[in-house]
Amino acid sequence: MEFLIVVLLVAAGAASAVNGGAGGAPVRVLTLERVFPANETVELEVLRTRDRGRHARILQGFSGGIVDFNVVGTSDPYYGGLYFTKVKLGSPPKEFNVQIDTGSDILWVTCSSCSDCPQSSGFGVPLNFFDVGSSSTASTLSCSDSVCSSIVQTSDASCSEGNQCSYRFQYGDGSGTSGHYVTDLLHFDTIVGPSMVANSSASITFGCSTDQSGSLTKPDKAIDGIFGFGQQGLSVVSQLSSHGITPKVFSHCLKGDGTGGGKLVLGEITEPTMVYSPLVPQQPHYNLDLQSIAVNGRMLPIDSAVFATSDNRGTIVDTGTTLSYLVVEAFEPFVNAITAAVLQLTTPLLSKDSQCYLVTSSINEIFPDVSLHFAGGAAMNLKPENYLVHGVPVDGGTPWCIGFQKVQNGVSILGDLVLKDKIFVYDLSKKRIGWTDYDCSNDVNVSITSSKDEYRYAGELSESGSLRTTTSVLQALLLHIVAVTLGSSLW
Repeated sequence: MEFLIVVLLVAAGAASAVNGGAGGAPVRVLTLERVFPANETVELEVLRTRDRGRHARILQGFSGGIVDFNVVGTSDPYYGGLYFTKVKLGSPPKEFNVQIDTGSDILWVTCSSCSDCPQSSGFGVPLNFFDVGSSSTASTLSCSDSVCSSIVQTSDASCSEGNQCSYRFQYGDGSGTSGHYVTDLLHFDTIVGPSMVANSSASITFGCSTDQSGSLTKPDKAIDGIFGFGQQGLSVVSQLSSHGITPKVFSHCLKGDGTGGGKLVLGEITEPTMVYSPLVPQQPHYNLDLQSIAVNGRMLPIDSAVFATSDNRGTIVDTGTTLSYLVVEAFEPFVNAITAAVLQLTTPLLSKDSQCYLVTSSINEIFPDVSLHFAGGAAMNLKPENYLVHGVPVDGGTPWCIGFQKVQNGVSILGDLVLKDKIFVYDLSKKRIGWTDYDCSNDVNVSITSSKDEYRYAGELSESGSLRTTTSVLQALLLHIVAVTLGSSLW
């Protein structure tokens, strides 16, 4: 379950939607919430351990209007935690708390027929179970179904258990899950304007887990399921896009101040200062081509080949990783350059294998700016708070420590430490990721594009989640919704 986001899908009235995106699809915004409460301190080593577990759980051989969620939690790693989302499935709708995983594609929830699955969760949320027989709109996917046939071709399904289209996922840490695919309604709230709400649903295919093993069975990790947020055809993002419900793009803006929060949008946040870098093709994760690193404007002596994407190398953007990780060939020059730049103004020290510094003034006055340079000429600028974290208190005070961690396996990971205070756009249609520095407590502009590109308008999504539109655009959106209502069973 590597590269995992965990978010909270809000109930009616908290989500919002406007008509837009490819095919006139509504753009959807999700609200995030921390698993670890913001008022509870979490040791840095605990976060390292959690990240290691997440990074080990990448699937083996896996190829596989605006909905607005108010983001809760902070980017401070000592108050950090996972995010989860609440999805509604079936008829009548039932809620499930599921992790959002950008390292896999399938949404799966625990089946009521699972006899050895966890019954309680250490997250403080109740565990729920999906009962196919209790939903009037549910159907088990059979082996003769064309959807199953296409999944079998990618080795993500089999027909070994009777006529059921079955799956078995194995994760790198030895945990796993198996079950069968189900088709049922996914429910969400569509809001046009600040006060008009429409209840919407779409038929999607997801997994019903009948067996779990390894760390998935531990109470401190147990949750209702996993929400695959990847790029492949069976991800919910791809399924909703194919239905014309959402565009094939999502965005987030994570606040980095003490109160945290932010926005996650199934749609495109727009900003004039956005820069873009192409996604590395034929990769199941969100890989970018990192080419060089500069400290105080000076390029570090790092061979760009250490960042090249291959089976065991590359650079991945992952909002589910709290810290950030650099391959050893880049990590050591990076730390040496930071230390050299602040040597005369700080007291360097080692604390639990981390390079730390005791300072007597603001880190922004002492530490240098860093920039990561990607393919396409796109630079990601990092302020000191994007690569430093508070360390364990020592004699003389509380040091600041390098938040980047050293990895030996060749995969660099850009986690929340780097991603905070920036808009990030994952444009799967154009195969690129964009970003820009931004105060995520401010309103954001969300792109609305018709299927024929007849107009383009940026609606303004406020911190409260309401979307402000002009009268003419709102009228056009309402006319489109009426047309879709008359012509589609999904509305």
